Amino acid sequence: MNFELQNQRILVTGATSGIGLDIAQALAELGANLVLIGRNQDILNELEQSLGALTLAVDITDEAAVTAAFAEMPVIDGLVNCAGVSILDDVLDVKAKDLEQIMATNVTASAVVAREAARHMIANGRQGSIVNVSSQAAMAALPGHLGYCASKAAMDAMTRVLCLELGPKGIRVNSVNPTVTLTPMAERAWSDPAKRDPMLAAIPLGRFAAPREVALPVAFLLSSAASMISGASLPIDGGFTSH
Repeated sequence: MNFELQNQRILVTGATSGIGLDIAQALAELGANLVLIGRNQDILNELEQSLGALTLAVDITDEAAVTAAFAEMPVIDGLVNCAGVSILDDVLDVKAKDLEQIMATNVTASAVVAREAARHMIANGRQGSIVNVSSQAAMAALPGHLGYCASKAAMDAMTRVLCLELGPKGIRVNSVNPTVTLTPMAERAWSDPAKRDPMLAAIPLGRFAAPREVALPVAFLLSSAASMISGASLPIDGGFTSH
């Protein structure tokens, strides 16, 4: 079984920061050729140099821009849907515009990118893999996360439908569902012990995830080692969703 990704071209959205950046770096180490989408042109320029990637500055919430990007894209073998946003409000303070923004990026845009990637793979005779970066929030209620939980539950549902319809075309679709992952932004967000300690207490392994602990399972699901895995939502949460 081959865990490596030589001669595979993988598209990663949300590649200029957070988990997406670590995923891009791990895939490059495993031999993948990368197409990276993000909105920070300076970081995209750096990734072109450091990873030898093809980079595209695209707002994935703009359907026309996404379609145009795929019209110029080389043949791909896989997609990692990693772009996402989170706006936190208690239930009594939730705002319609915040919900719309969360769903527009985490659900609608991800669905459009998956559609275009699948069309692109099928048109070019490629049987590949799509990995949606979801969250433990799809599986468990988190205070202040109404919109985020709803969007990630929708992403897991989308994963199952994509699996059902694309499987006959030879395209596998799975999601990964991380716990708090210690990107630089998350380290700042969870630095307050009053917020951090109750979450850590709910994780049987007693710690948060490192970004690479998310990136490597994504690489596995993209690889031929996972050739019979499709429609799965894989918790990467130290056991948080076990209770």
